[in-house]
Amino acid sequence: MIKHLSSLVEEAKKKRKRKIVVAASGDQDVLEAINNARAEGIIEPILVGDVPKIKAIAKKIKFDIKDIETIDIKDKYEASLKATLLVREGKAEILMKGLVGTGILLKAILNKEYGLRTGSILSHVAIFESPFYHKLLGVTDAAMNVDPSLEDKIGIIKNAVEVFHKLGNPNPKVAIVGSVETINPKMEATMHAATISMMNYRKQITGCIIDGPLAIDNAVSKKSSELKNITSDVAGDVDLILAPDIDGANILYKSLNFLGGATAAAVIMGAKVPIVLTSRADSEKSKFLSIALAAVIS
Repeated sequence: MIKHLSSLVEEAKKKRKRKIVVAASGDQDVLEAINNARAEGIIEPILVGDVPKIKAIAKKIKFDIKDIETIDIKDKYEASLKATLLVREGKAEILMKGLVGTGILLKAILNKEYGLRTGSILSHVAIFESPFYHKLLGVTDAAMNVDPSLEDKIGIIKNAVEVFHKLGNPNPKVAIVGSVETINPKMEATMHAATISMMNYRKQITGCIIDGPLAIDNAVSKKSSELKNITSDVAGDVDLILAPDIDGANILYKSLNFLGGATAAAVIMGAKVPIVLTSRADSEKSKFLSIALAAVIS
């Protein structure tokens, strides 16, 4: 199992270079991350977007793109559609979001004729390295599904568990978290958690150990779970946290980044290939590590 995010780069180097296509590539942080990943020898990019703008940014950051394939499409949706088409044609193995709204990119990804649908739910999986936790910690779903149903949550867990399997953890511990660790019929999230945990216990969901509902302190702190007399194989040693909705996951994601001193790598799972879909507020380092993560799991 990979224990540090920096190890993603070394793992990616063990594989052949992955072709990555960037939709609407005219973004400085994105191009810096692509430049660094290319210099590490883990990817070979295709840049789709406003080529004069891409060239201007590349010159500014000293990124030599003369030997890199560039495709001049200024319209952001058309650029996104072209990028997804390149993936469908087998010319790229990773898709990355550039300077384009998430909604526009998703419209292209979900296009019935040219998109990247597989029948699985699309979901965001972030892997954090925190100075205050003893191992890597996954959080899902902070970017895609607003108010997931029970069925959605099962798909979201399966997507995230696949990431952990590809990172070398064959049986990740999954905590379904909320505001309380008790089942309350008036709180739907606790009912979802109890149902999914029982499905896992009965081997209807495999490849992981699931417990919930758990409050966030029970999930990450063995002391907290012991004080509350919680008997659990997951509590205090969680690998992956499933939040009740996008609000909870997004708040946790940004709190870890901006208040908790954590570093993150993140991808969208459930499409034909991993999708690097980062926030404008994410650091260049996070974007770079997200590319490395996609390269490892693709």
